[in-house]
Amino acid sequence: MTGNKVFIFDTTLRDGEQVPGCKLNTKEKLKLALELEALGVDIIEAGFPISSPGDFESVNQIARHVKNATVCGLTRAVQKDIDVAAQALKYAVRPRIHTGIGTSDLHIKAKFNSTREEILERAVQCVKWARHYTDDVEFYAEDAGRTDNDYLARVIEAVIKAGATTVNIPDTTGYCLPSQYGEKIAYLVNNVPNIDKAVISCHCHNDLGLATANSIAGVIAGARQIECTINGLGERAGNTSLEEVAMIIRQHKDLGLYTTIQAEQLNPISRLVSDTMRMPVQPNKAIVGSNAFSHSSGIHQDGFLKNAQTYEIIAPEEVGADSSKIVLTARSGRSALAYRFQKLGFQFDRNDVDVLYDEFLKVADSKKEVEDSDLAFIAKQYQSKAAVA
Repeated sequence: MTGNKVFIFDTTLRDGEQVPGCKLNTKEKLKLALELEALGVDIIEAGFPISSPGDFESVNQIARHVKNATVCGLTRAVQKDIDVAAQALKYAVRPRIHTGIGTSDLHIKAKFNSTREEILERAVQCVKWARHYTDDVEFYAEDAGRTDNDYLARVIEAVIKAGATTVNIPDTTGYCLPSQYGEKIAYLVNNVPNIDKAVISCHCHNDLGLATANSIAGVIAGARQIECTINGLGERAGNTSLEEVAMIIRQHKDLGLYTTIQAEQLNPISRLVSDTMRMPVQPNKAIVGSNAFSHSSGIHQDGFLKNAQTYEIIAPEEVGADSSKIVLTARSGRSALAYRFQKLGFQFDRNDVDVLYDEFLKVADSKKEVEDSDLAFIAKQYQSKAAVA
């Protein structure tokens, strides 16, 4: 165990890149890796070296240039995979080999046509081989979310004994409920005798929209590493979102946990990843979506203008976002209208706003959003009528 720090293991360049259309070249990967290092990420999973010559070169270049973060390469439980990963990581200041195998009965039978005992033996062998190259070896028990807890505990105990320093408990298919995933981590904490010799890692997928919740349940139960991606990119429905877990831990100080993520860089790196990987961020995405700090309901706008904390638990500048936005729609109220007129340099009293509000609603009912140009037209038209009167 590692105390109260939660290590952030970023896999944007590996699992995130598995999104169709998000393939990166070496130059792009290296640029993002350096930005992830500056963000405060502890471990960067740079790629899967044996998968292609291009990915080998990407991992190799990242290993040469990243100096502070650990650089990690993924492998299967295959000796050649591990040999190739070690070669790609040769120049890393802090290399890590991430190796493992499926442990659920479904994977054991359907993928490997094997048995629990044979898989246990292969798990131990791959860790031992990786330890020939580095003292920092992470073992993943693929589909741990659907693996019997007793068997999973046996595997984890054996790989730690073989030399694994981090044990990754993936909810590979995003199947678990937060309570189930938290209980699985707690089971390992309480039933693996040598668990204190390794860091437990959470690697959760978002197939049911629970990746972030499961990761937080995991660290509450005793895990101290979260595997995640910028913008929640990843296979199928995506991975745990780095920005979400970082800000949950930052906001909920009662958890007694912390990360080294520089929160003010979250929105800039989100935009960089979105542009580089050609994958737009949904507007309502937590922390980094374009609507994350926008207010359009009259009730919300009135409260926000009186005290921002009524409807914002995070200040936009805290995460490197632009200032909060008061968006005018047909659902907006008089407070927001008066505020926007004032921002444009128009000074109206309450009686003026009452009259202007009726004109505003006529425009708002015909448009999705009322723009500054619309407001200026309404205001000048009102002033002209008032001058004639």
